[in-house]
Amino acid sequence: MKNVSSIKDCYGCGMCATVCGQRIIEIRLNDDGFYEPHITHPDKCTDCGLCTSVCAFFHNERSAELSPIGCYAAWSSNSEIRHKCSSGGASYELSRHLLKHGFKICGVKYNPETNRAEHYIAKSAEELDASIGSKYIQSYTVDAFRAVNRNEKYLIIGTPCQIDSFRRYIRLFKKEENFILMDFFCHGVPTMHLWDKYSQWVRQQIGEGEFSYVSWRNKAKGWHNSWVMNIGNAKGNKVISIATKGDMFYRMFLSDTCLGKQCYENCKYKYDKSAADIRIGDMWGNKFRNNEAGVNAVISFTPIGEKLLNQTETLHIEPYKFKTVAEGQMKTSPHYPSIKNNVMDKLKSDDCTLGDTCNIVLPYIQRQKIKRLLRHPLRTLINRLRKALKA
Repeated sequence: MKNVSSIKDCYGCGMCATVCGQRIIEIRLNDDGFYEPHITHPDKCTDCGLCTSVCAFFHNERSAELSPIGCYAAWSSNSEIRHKCSSGGASYELSRHLLKHGFKICGVKYNPETNRAEHYIAKSAEELDASIGSKYIQSYTVDAFRAVNRNEKYLIIGTPCQIDSFRRYIRLFKKEENFILMDFFCHGVPTMHLWDKYSQWVRQQIGEGEFSYVSWRNKAKGWHNSWVMNIGNAKGNKVISIATKGDMFYRMFLSDTCLGKQCYENCKYKYDKSAADIRIGDMWGNKFRNNEAGVNAVISFTPIGEKLLNQTETLHIEPYKFKTVAEGQMKTSPHYPSIKNNVMDKLKSDDCTLGDTCNIVLPYIQRQKIKRLLRHPLRTLINRLRKALKA
């Protein structure tokens, strides 16, 4: 059968469920806590092949083999917007500009009712506000992608693999001219078992009940120290947990010990590889190491993306070489960690707390630090001296 029934541990982009005319494909979490397609009624499959034709995971090559055209440092000209956003506010300003020109924005928000990240469609600046801030968990796409009208104009924002599949989708229906696609420098997505365990821990701190908001990044202490979890409930109780103080979510996520299988084995989108018109991220390199307001790295891969960047008047952009803009970003996929299976078993176990899992990850993190130090002793010394001088 020409369908996704045999596809497991894929990107979970949801495009197969979006394109299926029979509505027999569901995207749900697998045992490891990642989104995956499931055929609900195999007998109704017509073997049309649409689901595999739009699947980025099914194809070895990207839908568009693009190279960077323009490379920029970017930030919002509005200091309040820049402060609210995770880095420089580039995505927000580009989205706001397109809203004024008749586009709808398909981005990601946190849904407190489902306690997950979900794609949604914003038709106004007020609706767009829900998309502000990074969400470091895998997003559910299907409802929003199905609601997209291919005859209208949209900016679609997502992970590189989601965007690659989306380009295949709009190319299949010859509607690429109606869309602008934006991805970002992607670290990888962690298992939802991590988020579930972390949510349990937070509820122990603030009391039962649904979260009313979740913020994964907060620049109250500055952009370079913005890895801050800020979670609250309707009663006004909240938890603020900082990565540099040992926040357990960030400890797990940044250790690369519980990412999706394809984040290790089959990512085609690191560094300068994209199927999007524009890529954004944090400009973490040396150029703005003393800046605490936040600066975006922005790459245009198509003339459409380049034109948009230069037309957005509320976005300040400065051109740099690609290696300067992308400094600090991952060039290759992370190696499959030796403790991955052990970590996943503990995250899936009802008998283990998140603290139990962190206890086996900490020694691994320390060993990795020692290995990096031995590989690059001079670079490590220079970085430590810089931090000392800054302090």
